[in-house]
Amino acid sequence: MSRTISITAPGAATILRIEVAAGTRLAPGTLIGMLETAAGELPVHSAVAGVVERLHVAPGDAVAERGPICSIRIGGEPRTARPARPPATPQLATKEQLQAEARARHAQSLDAGRPQAVARRRERGLRTARENLADLCDPGSFQEYGQLAVAAQRSRRDFADLALNTAADGVLTGTATINADLFPAAQARALVIVNDYTVLAGTQGYFHHRKLDRALHLAAELALPVVMYTEGGGGRPGDTDQEVGMEVTTFAAWAGLAGRVPRIAVNSGFCFAGNAALFGCADITVATRQSWIGMAGPAMIEGGGLGTVAPTAIGPTSVQTRTGVIDVLAEDERDATRLARQLLSYFQGPVAAWRCADQRQLWELMPDDRRFSYEVRRIIATLADTDSFVEIRPDFGRTLVTGLLRIEGRPFGVLANDCRVLGGAIDTEGSASAARFLKLCDDFGLPVISLIDTPGFMVGPDSETEGAVRIMSDLFIAGARLRPPLIAIFLRKGYGLGAIAMTGGSFARPLYSAAWPTGEFGAMGLEGAVQLGFKKELEAAGSESERDALFAKLLTAMYQRGKATEAATHLEIDAVIDPRDTRKVILRALAAAPPEPG
Repeated sequence: MSRTISITAPGAATILRIEVAAGTRLAPGTLIGMLETAAGELPVHSAVAGVVERLHVAPGDAVAERGPICSIRIGGEPRTARPARPPATPQLATKEQLQAEARARHAQSLDAGRPQAVARRRERGLRTARENLADLCDPGSFQEYGQLAVAAQRSRRDFADLALNTAADGVLTGTATINADLFPAAQARALVIVNDYTVLAGTQGYFHHRKLDRALHLAAELALPVVMYTEGGGGRPGDTDQEVGMEVTTFAAWAGLAGRVPRIAVNSGFCFAGNAALFGCADITVATRQSWIGMAGPAMIEGGGLGTVAPTAIGPTSVQTRTGVIDVLAEDERDATRLARQLLSYFQGPVAAWRCADQRQLWELMPDDRRFSYEVRRIIATLADTDSFVEIRPDFGRTLVTGLLRIEGRPFGVLANDCRVLGGAIDTEGSASAARFLKLCDDFGLPVISLIDTPGFMVGPDSETEGAVRIMSDLFIAGARLRPPLIAIFLRKGYGLGAIAMTGGSFARPLYSAAWPTGEFGAMGLEGAVQLGFKKELEAAGSESERDALFAKLLTAMYQRGKATEAATHLEIDAVIDPRDTRKVILRALAAAPPEPG
């Protein structure tokens, strides 16, 4: 039977070193350690065979006379500590329970899991964010990011409340395909962002911004076009767990996509502050008639001491279509979503199926009398593939028509003078709208058709108060920078600097310049040129009838010198064409251009 003995110090000492450890098997005479005493160093040996059970000291310790150094179990194995009882296994969820929980959480974030919020939305005659999402994306193609996010308000609200009422933190983000029935999958790729007004009025909170930032960085990395529904009230003050700070990159990331990928913003309902900033940064903006868009909402306006206003008084469509904030006006969310798909398609490439009107109608749309106006939009719609023309900013810069269309399935930008507004003279708003439009075409490689019928720029003291010199010059810059092919078709008047601006800064600038037989050219409008150039002769006329006869004679002579066939003999233009061949001329000219970069 084993027993334990203690090895003790023979006198007061300090432990210099220990040569054994607990569990060491000893033979008689084994060195246990060295002590330092008043008489010098003193070794300590084991007098018995056994196993070190415990050490009572360590190097550097002081030990008293007969103080224990270690315990040795004689003739046996060292005692081992009784194994600790394993902790009780917690009752964790099974994998089936975990899967059921995940499914329930996802279901709660969908419309079916939030019936009250959905009902309130429909009471206002509006669709839910997920309904718009489903209508925009090809079936089964949407891959969502951050679906289980909730508002950063756990410190003040119960999680069950947050999961139900702040689903996805108010914004749906993900990748999808759009128009995959028209284009290969690689061309149909897109990134989609839909702000959800049923969640905290679509405001932008901490995780909301995190999701936006993630989505926009993906768009940049993967070169994905973006469609964003912007309805919402701007910044959110109620997030208490993690407040939105100045580290937010959303606005820089969104604006930084300019010129890199097409960005289409869609709005229905209220769109204020940060949401409006996102809307305004887009390349093309679409809004329903029931939209109100402003850089501040009612609360911010009142907080700034500017009075109390109703949200419906801020940026209604009747205002924002005239200011050019809204590019395309839609009837409702369904129409806006249809337009978003169509607008995106022009940047996705050509389509195989197309049809067009009888091109003989083009000549019939031009009046016999050169003094009469006509509807240039009817000419555009006839020239374009059927139902392919979408006008951009029709109520802003009305002297110029801008839009997107297709010819034999090929996408183009179109720029046209409207002779029904100021006789087709280009004013400051028209110049600004056209310059912005040409930049859009330049950014994304859309060839441009310029349909020209202008007496020149709008001039006079009133025009100069609008900054005409600077704004009209911007149109020259935009035309000169245009890299895709520009094809000029002179429908009628091609006068002065205005006509030159319509051709990118020079009649020699377009890839091809052609005129209909009704084309006419000169440094300025014929009537004005006669009155200015022959002022003395006209004043010398003996009577008013003689003056009128002289004016008509001079006008006719000047018209003969400037008509299209005469301009073509001097190579001011490349050709005079039959209007019904306009589509063929455009496509043949484009065939000579180098292929677009892949």
